Amino acid sequence: MRLLRSLPVALTVLATALLAPAWAQDKPVHLKLAHWVPPSHPLQKAMEDWGNSIQKATNGTVTFTVFPSQQLGKAFDHYDMARDGIADVTYINPGYQPGRFPIIDAGNLPFMMSSGKAGSEALDAWYRKYAGSEMKDVKFCLAFIHDYGSWHSRAKKVVVPADVKGLKVRPAQSMIATLVTQLGGTNVQSSAPEIRDLIEKGVADAGTFPWGSTYLFGLDKVTKYHMNVPLYVTVFAWVMNKNTYQNMSPMQQKAIDDHCNTEWAGRVAGPWAEFERAGVAKLKADPAHEVYTLTPEQLAEWKKAAEPVVKAWTDNVRKVGVDPDAALSELKTSIAKYHALE
Repeated sequence: MRLLRSLPVALTVLATALLAPAWAQDKPVHLKLAHWVPPSHPLQKAMEDWGNSIQKATNGTVTFTVFPSQQLGKAFDHYDMARDGIADVTYINPGYQPGRFPIIDAGNLPFMMSSGKAGSEALDAWYRKYAGSEMKDVKFCLAFIHDYGSWHSRAKKVVVPADVKGLKVRPAQSMIATLVTQLGGTNVQSSAPEIRDLIEKGVADAGTFPWGSTYLFGLDKVTKYHMNVPLYVTVFAWVMNKNTYQNMSPMQQKAIDDHCNTEWAGRVAGPWAEFERAGVAKLKADPAHEVYTLTPEQLAEWKKAAEPVVKAWTDNVRKVGVDPDAALSELKTSIAKYHALE
């Protein structure tokens, strides 16, 4: 009887002995998290919150440092930085390298989504099927978008597609670059931190950009006209060095996996989406700027003009062995499910 009475206590002690050292036996891991926007950008806090949550989930065995503002490399290089281990986790814009990631470019198609948070959940849930093959050099973590962006120009209002002809445009991503080319404009490729300088020097006449970021990157100082139409969103992703992940313990890997999912895609994008949407009202209230809308007929012109961009995307995706009609249908189903075009 004495043995039976002591058995539950013994089992509890044994379980504690087995579980308690589990985290303690894990080797400490310090992650370098890299992005290319200023530390004042909402993405900085999102990365800090993500890292702090992982640190808590691993009982402090996984720690981190965030490197903003291209400290570890140029914006265009962040995918390769994760692949090569220059950073452990990076923030990438797949559209900065046209043709390299054709599948995820579906989210970049004009008039595809408008809501930053809901669109991020829709995009992430859809792209997980394709990420393993398209981003095979890295461990895919999550995908997300910013809130809707549109045209911002210096000396000329962009009202109808014909207005793009002859303009020098900094496009936000590859699908908008395709649109610019088809409309007779000239693309001036650059990352977001470089756009103010390009327009100020006359290298570019206009750019496509989300709204709150016009102030963050100084675009408000060099533009006057702003088309208030949900022309596009830009897709982004967080990716991780494979060796960093593979060298973690199973418990640490589980913590990473629990933070690389659709829920976290929405959590990362949510505050940023609110920040960008607030920029619409801020520009409207600024007497130095003109924010204008389109008539239904003008909007119909833009949607008609965007149709060849979808055809170009279809051709690119077919080249990598993916059925573009099926992929686009799946994305639209996910967009409807998450109410991302509202």
